[in-house]
Amino acid sequence: MKIFFTGQAIKTELLVMMLEKHGIKAEERFAHEPMEEGADEFSRECVVSVPEEDYDRAHRLFYEDSGDEL
Repeated sequence: MKIFFTGQAIKTELLVMMLEKHGIKAEERFAHEPMEEGADEFSRECVVSVPEEDYDRAHRLFYEDSGDEL
């Protein structure tokens, strides 16, 4: 697995759903255990990883101008 994105949990949940919609098995985990003081579930920092063989495709889907692909 290769790290694809790090960000707030509310963003990573949506990203994982979209990756899986395109057949890319993504894993999400919290970046810090235990939860940082003052953080809530939606703002916690998470890390999304994808299989190395799917990384380039995931990058094209979300970072390149792909018109109607999404």
